[in-house]
Amino acid sequence: MRLSQQMKLAPHMIQSMEILQMPLGQLEERIEQELESNATLELAEGDGLAAIAPDDGATPTDPSGGAVGTNSEDFERLEDFGQNNPEAAENEYEDRRDPPDRQREREYEDRRPSGDGEVDAKSEAMANTASRPDSPSEQLREQWLLTEVDPKLRPLGELIIGYIEDDGYLRTPLPTIIEKSPPGSGLDGGTPSIEQMERALKAVQLLLEPPGIGARDMRECLLLQIDAKEVETEDDMAWALVRKIVAEHLDDLTQNRRPKIAQKTGATMDELNAALDRLKTLRLAPGRELIQTSEAAIVPDVFVEYDAERDRYYAYLNDRRLPNLRLNQEYAMMAKDRAVPKPTREFIKTNLGNAQFLLEAIEQRKRTVLRVAEAVVAAQRDFFDYGPQSIKPLPMTKVAEQLGIHVATVSRAVAEKYLQTPRGIVPLRKFFTGGTVNEEGEEVSWEAIKAALSDVIEKEDKHNPLSDDQLADELKKRGVEIARRTVAKYRGQLGIPTGRLRKAY
Repeated sequence: MRLSQQMKLAPHMIQSMEILQMPLGQLEERIEQELESNATLELAEGDGLAAIAPDDGATPTDPSGGAVGTNSEDFERLEDFGQNNPEAAENEYEDRRDPPDRQREREYEDRRPSGDGEVDAKSEAMANTASRPDSPSEQLREQWLLTEVDPKLRPLGELIIGYIEDDGYLRTPLPTIIEKSPPGSGLDGGTPSIEQMERALKAVQLLLEPPGIGARDMRECLLLQIDAKEVETEDDMAWALVRKIVAEHLDDLTQNRRPKIAQKTGATMDELNAALDRLKTLRLAPGRELIQTSEAAIVPDVFVEYDAERDRYYAYLNDRRLPNLRLNQEYAMMAKDRAVPKPTREFIKTNLGNAQFLLEAIEQRKRTVLRVAEAVVAAQRDFFDYGPQSIKPLPMTKVAEQLGIHVATVSRAVAEKYLQTPRGIVPLRKFFTGGTVNEEGEEVSWEAIKAALSDVIEKEDKHNPLSDDQLADELKKRGVEIARRTVAKYRGQLGIPTGRLRKAY
């Protein structure tokens, strides 16, 4: 025997944290799933989530009889209705007290497609759902089956396709593929030779789309695409210089040594720049064209607008996208009707509790996200007035103390949330950043320093770009003093190359 204390999270607390962390799009999907699986939750008339808690709903109880959630007055009203009007309640739910077998039969009949040509809604939804897109490897195999190639090479081509990666490259050496090839896969019925594998690889590279598939390195990938461009445009001369650059001077090109390339090739700088413009039309990862991606649109959780009369910014939720939910009143009354079999009542109570937990979690999410957004708008007024270079340092601990909540709650509230502001859509997390103090004693956030660095680089002379030391000097002129290595770190985070690679000729 021992006495100990433990802290455990109830399921509804875990659900509340999950819903708080969900972006608006995922929350919509979660609500749709709950509507499909929980019959005690239903849609109410009206737009948005203005009354997400049931207007006339009853607070469900858990199996032990304790109240769950809020709205106890509504539930007491329904309970009084059942006690004061027992005959009416019994007549209303007479058909619900069938024997279990008959009740299951009725449920099946209700869900079964009718004989007058109507289609079951779930079956129709499944039929209209887009099928899973084929993987790049599957698409290449389908192409290979339709090509006109020597039948003896077809098995070797399929073997090679199996080793092509999603970006289109074949990084596995041919000898390794031969070692792992099945017995008798060669053209003569034995082990395939290097020559046979080279023939099959050449067929794969020439016959499969997009051009560049099956390349073993970047140079081969670009040359295969140049071959295809020459055939497509029927102009070998236009691509002759591009081919020479890729075949002989690719290392100089990656280091942006254009004058050296022009000297070696005998081309003028204008001819070289024109050739490099053609080179930019080629893909370094051709296999990505076969990957069908559907980027989800960013849906802002909060709108921020400017009130000119009061000279202030105010935030409000984008809750019109969410359906108006409530508890099903019939099921709420059945949960209190003792004429309904006890197992049925217990089942209904459990589902009512789950539905009520969801409603309360959504309401809590709304309040928390809005409060955090309002705190951000109040603290970051300069950003909305002057732009990213005016973002101030704002630790999450400061907002947590201001709102009287835990810092982890603030972190969940800003996760994958976006603000629609007069300056565009901005991630809510962007406003929470550390910073430093400038020469004037003002706090400057790291995000503001990055914005200033990006602005300096954008305005530099592209023919004589600034080094990291010079960038640090330019930032110092703007009142921000940071070390050269910090400049290099932020430049890397912004995806900006070094000055030598930024130089234009």
